Parts: sequence; C-alpha cells; structure tokens
Amino acid sequence: MKINTPQFPSRTLKGEASSWLANAIALIEADYQRSADTHMIPLALPAFSRHGIDLYLKDESTHPTGSLKHRLARSLFLYALCNGWVREGSTIVEASSGSTAVSEAYFARLLGLPFIAVMAKSTSPEKIAQIEFYGGSAHLVDAAHQVYDVARQLAEQCNGHYMDQFTYAERATDWRGNNNIAESIFSQMARERHPIARWIVVGAGTGGTSATVGRFIRYMRFSTKVCVPDPTGSVFGAFHRTGDASLTGPGSRIEGIGRPRVEASFIRTLVDEMQEVADVESIAAMRELSRLLGRRVGPSTGTNFIGMLTLATGMRARGEQGSIVSLLCDSGERYAGTYHDADWVLKTFGDCSDAEAKVRLMVEA
Repeated sequence: MKINTPQFPSRTLKGEASSWLANAIALIEADYQRSADTHMIPLALPAFSRHGIDLYLKDESTHPTGSLKHRLARSLFLYALCNGWVREGSTIVEASSGSTAVSEAYFARLLGLPFIAVMAKSTSPEKIAQIEFYGGSAHLVDAAHQVYDVARQLAEQCNGHYMDQFTYAERATDWRGNNNIAESIFSQMARERHPIARWIVVGAGTGGTSATVGRFIRYMRFSTKVCVPDPTGSVFGAFHRTGDASLTGPGSRIEGIGRPRVEASFIRTLVDEMQEVADVESIAAMRELSRLLGRRVGPSTGTNFIGMLTLATGMRARGEQGSIVSLLCDSGERYAGTYHDADWVLKTFGDCSDAEAKVRLMVEA
C-alpha cells in the first residue's frame, strides 16, 4: 500500500512570509503526527461496578507538555496562524493559570517565537519552571483578575499577539471531529459494556473543553450529558443558573479551573448540570484518587473525581446503569509543593479530614 507523505516547505524560504507560515503549520502538524493519543483508564470501584456503573478517566497528563491544555495550545496556535495574527518573530503573550502557558511555551519554542505568560503569583512554582524550561518567561501579577489587561498591554507594547485562550478556546477546536477530545473519548469507549457514556464530567477554566464535548455530543446525536463540577469562588455556576454574563467573584483556589468572571468560551447552553464543589472536597478527592491510581493527580482532577462520585452515587440510588467519563487533567507532580504538601493545604484550606472520610465512604460504600 502506498503511503502519501506530506511535503513540507523548504526552510530555505523562511524569509518569505508565506513560506514561514506554511512551515510553521507544517511543524505543528508534524509534531501532532508524532504524538500518540492519551490512555483511557478504567477505575475499578466495586461499589459502583457491581451495580452496572463504570467510571473512566482519560489521562491527559501523557501529552508532551503534561496536561489537557496541550490540545488547546495546538489549536490556538493553528487558529492564530491561519487567521494571520501570528507572523515570523511575533511575541506570543497569554493570560493563564499555568498549564495553558506551559503548552503554549512549547509550541512557541517549536516555531522559534518569544513567549510571555501572565499569571497570578499564586501559580505553582513547578509550572513557572516548566514555562522557563521551554524558553518562555513568566510575568506575575497579584491577582487572577489582573491577568487579562496586563497580557493585552504587554502584547501591544511588544507588537506581539495576545493569544487570549479565554475568548478563543471554544472556537479554535474543530468540535465536529478531527480527533478532538470528544471524538477520542467515544472512539476509545467503543468496546466497553456501556460505550455511549451517560455522563462526561469536565471542569471549566476557559470553557473550551465543555463546549467541544457538548457540541460533539449533539452533532453525533448521543444521549450523553455534560456535567461541570465548579469550585467555590467561581462564577460559572451562578452564570449557568442565571445567564447573567456580568457576574464577577473572588475566583477559584483550585488551580486551572473556575474563574472570577464569565469567560466568552464558557457556553452555558452546552452544560446539562453543574455542581458546586467545596475546596476541601477537591483536595480530598485528589488525595483519594492518587491513592487509587498509585500516582499523584492534580487538584482539578480531584474536582472532576468528586463530580463523578456524586453522579455515580445518584445513579446507583435510582437503579440506573451506564458509564461516566472524566479527565485526568495533569500530573500531581506539578503541585508537589502546594496541593500535595500537607502543611500548605492545612494553611490554605484548613482541615480536610472530614471531606476525606466522606470521599472514602463514597468510594467504598
């Protein structure tokens, strides 16, 4: 069988704008071609499986940059390149809670572009170190709500491009397929006993993932519903109830999800249910899931896990069967000095022992 090999533009034409663009897109596509899909991990929880309820985690920590945001960063770069917003030598600027910036720094280095991440000072040191490893720099601000304006101003000052994930996340990904995360989930579930998930559980930072998943489900005419567990302090839950896009709040203390304002990429009509999750529950679920898997997961994955357990408990009480799929967003090693440090957690969130007992009971009941 003849295999058609993509023909990449010659790098000797790099000085011409059109050839630089073609080469940049080819580099990103070649990087994607070298990457494998992420694993789907079945969670063997007898408390639910014996009732016909199966739980799965799609392990997004295995991307080259270690998180779900690798998919988003790739899409944002291709979107900006094809729109003509990024050119040879452009400085890329992003407002981020960390993981998107890590992934964007990777792609900026791939294209030989400078990168600046604007983040709150509370961002984990491990994420800042990863951004710098990929050649980017971190511009730290006092509070999460400041990142937007500062990123925009920096981009203007250096005649660069503000990537603005919070606006473009929901539109940069091809939601109809093209191996987006939703298509990948349903493809990997095809041979399970409940192949069409009853629920897909995703957190919301930009809202891009819930939008992609929700649109794909409707496009494919599946009966699956989307649940977004939302941490305390985020405005997404109130926006989902009221539709008031002017809402603001303190923001989330669970790094990577929840926002102090309503983001343009969070499409409330694509979310079937939201759950407000207390911070101590996210931490407790993170710890329990880390124990079950034998490796550390991040705090937003803990939020997802408490959402899964809540849905599974409700299904069991109603005698329903089916599968629940969520995401392992990133590795817990990024939070070794924060969310996985007992003293830091006690100082930041207080005693989590009651929440841990609650989560353990849900897992083992």
